[in-house]
Amino acid sequence: MRKYCFIILVCLVIVGGIQAQPAIKVSGEVTKPLQLQTADLAKMKRVTVSMRDRDGNEHPYTGVPVAEILDQAGVTTGKQLRGENLTKYLLVKCADGYEVLFSLAELDSSFTDRTVIIADSSEGKPLPAGKGPFRLVVPGEKKPARSSFQVTELVIRWAKE
Repeated sequence: MRKYCFIILVCLVIVGGIQAQPAIKVSGEVTKPLQLQTADLAKMKRVTVSMRDRDGNEHPYTGVPVAEILDQAGVTTGKQLRGENLTKYLLVKCADGYEVLFSLAELDSSFTDRTVIIADSSEGKPLPAGKGPFRLVVPGEKKPARSSFQVTELVIRWAKE
């Protein structure tokens, strides 16, 4: 009996020591729900954008365009983003409960030249604890309020629900 208890205890310690890979969930009005880990994002198109912080200092961030992630999830974009599809939005959820909202048109290259990204590094280094592992970076806004830390989920919904 003690032998079995010891084996169970060792298994619990081993499993407890294994940490889950950081991931971003993509859900809602998508044709292909996703669970993207760091390795998945590393394989996708990567870009670098700059954003000013609250003090006016410019910082470069590297990551994946949100539009690229939405395309992979089968979200309505491009030529299909018209009519009632223009009532769809993206809700970005963060680990601390913070949430921000975008219309899909704000993220689509057929509507805007701005590239919003999910960043995983800045100046060649991973994002620091409390800011990452994933940060939404929205360049060109007067206030960085929608540039969110510790992004955990991207949810597509209809505004008319």
